[in-house]
Amino acid sequence: MRDRLLKAIDDDRDRIVTFIQDFVRARSPNPPGDTRRAMAHVRSFLDRNAISYALRTRDETMPNLVASQAFAAGNKHLVLNGHIDVFPVNDTSGWAVDPWSGAIIDGAIYGRGVADMKVGTAASIFTYAYLQELTDLKGRLTLTVVSDEETFGPYGARHLFDVCPEEITGTACLNGEPSSFETVRFGEKGALWLKFRVSTPGGHGAYTHMSANAIEQAYALLRDLKALTEFKFVEPKEVATALDRSRAQFDAAYGAGASDAARRITFNVGTITGGPKVNMIASNCEFEVDYRLPNGVDPARFMAEIKALEQKHKFAMEVLIENAPNWCEPHSELTQIVMGNAEALTGIRPANVVSLGNTDARLWRIRNVPAVIYGPPPRGLGSINEHVPIEDALKVIKCHVLSAYDYLRAAPAVSR
Repeated sequence: MRDRLLKAIDDDRDRIVTFIQDFVRARSPNPPGDTRRAMAHVRSFLDRNAISYALRTRDETMPNLVASQAFAAGNKHLVLNGHIDVFPVNDTSGWAVDPWSGAIIDGAIYGRGVADMKVGTAASIFTYAYLQELTDLKGRLTLTVVSDEETFGPYGARHLFDVCPEEITGTACLNGEPSSFETVRFGEKGALWLKFRVSTPGGHGAYTHMSANAIEQAYALLRDLKALTEFKFVEPKEVATALDRSRAQFDAAYGAGASDAARRITFNVGTITGGPKVNMIASNCEFEVDYRLPNGVDPARFMAEIKALEQKHKFAMEVLIENAPNWCEPHSELTQIVMGNAEALTGIRPANVVSLGNTDARLWRIRNVPAVIYGPPPRGLGSINEHVPIEDALKVIKCHVLSAYDYLRAAPAVSR
């Protein structure tokens, strides 16, 4: 059956390439987050193949789709997860082609979102299509195609967990976010986005003795906020062991220093505004910061350290995003299956790593469901000339199809 599945993918090469091209052409930038065109493309494919599904939508401009197929009796339930919203394109001047063209150049499909993550989502869709009618599987296979991942999913995957958790939780989750062929992701860092406001009376710029400057006070606060990157924590032993072993491949996939960044608290000032004009003492300053927290950091304890700075600095604070760091067993059954198939298809044995950014996979991990990410290399991700070579796309699809087949053919998982 495995050979038959691989042959089916090879025979469908042109159909798969066209599907991905048209997927890219169905613009779905977030913001604004309107994914109706992209979902119409997915639905058209499923309808043509007589595959039933249900829409689970909180905002009509951000639809989500769930399809599920039961096989022979078994307690495994594999969930396939992919998103259809993508980063926006603010400047097209550096692109070799129209970023929404899905054009093929030198054997690669170009366009915004092709790597993040329309190839990966296509892998989920085709995996479901190839496996849903097989008779030699056990358990259940579920497809989730969601919107709003780029803004952490309140209208997407988080909505699904609000309205139909029993349908989508499963015993394992397979996701096709861009990972590179060098790595499989078993966890990710947490994200803590905060907005600060510093206020003073202000005044005339020549009368600095009359008021403190809010911008200068903000800089002092920023120094202390950055110092919190030295916050002490202990990595879980399993995570530390996996990351020790994956250092070389991690850096090869994501750039020199990536493996170190995964294991330390990072701090970025994303925005800052303040002061009305040059000859006035700034009476206000607002800035937003982005902390990324490794596994082992207790978010509550870390937040307590930030709040303690109020004793030294006067400020107002708003929490914009708070996602906890998360991980699943690095050598879970699904991870081992994916790694074996990936090596057979690419010649590269991927290493276990954690993601520096956040994905919907975290929503499964925080529910103690192993969630594994394997997808194409992130070429041009969020930048110019985003692209995925066709051969890479086909290898990702093959890996997902074979891994889902192997997981649902393997010995039953332990009941949850």
